[in-house]
Amino acid sequence: MDFVLPATLPATGISWEKFLPPLIPRLNGIYGQTSELGLLIPDNQQTSCTQVNCDPSGFRVQVDVKLFSPEDLLVKVTGDFVEVQGKHEEKKKDGSGTMTRQFSRRYRIPEGVDTLALESAVSPEGILMIYAPMLQTQG
Repeated sequence: MDFVLPATLPATGISWEKFLPPLIPRLNGIYGQTSELGLLIPDNQQTSCTQVNCDPSGFRVQVDVKLFSPEDLLVKVTGDFVEVQGKHEEKKKDGSGTMTRQFSRRYRIPEGVDTLALESAVSPEGILMIYAPMLQTQG
């Protein structure tokens, strides 16, 4: 299979680092893409995308959870990570058993983020939004 770059892309192509997370953590302690770019990171072929950003206003994670209801989701902070888990079970229509769909993701929380103020919500479009502001520095 041949891949052809669209005409809008530079002839040199796009750096793989912009689409694939690095295999080792970055020096700033964030796994995956640099926060300044705000790029979409494909999780796998069954789900759409995850977006991770960290800027002076706070830390944000957006995860496509269209296949799960809010009751199927768990968001928790463990150490320096925010963990997102989803598990959905339903009985097969023919009554022969159950079907289970689940996922688990961990995102490193950058230094300086107020984890006690972390909030999460699911949008009507099925996007789980996680937000935590930066700690206020006094000086």
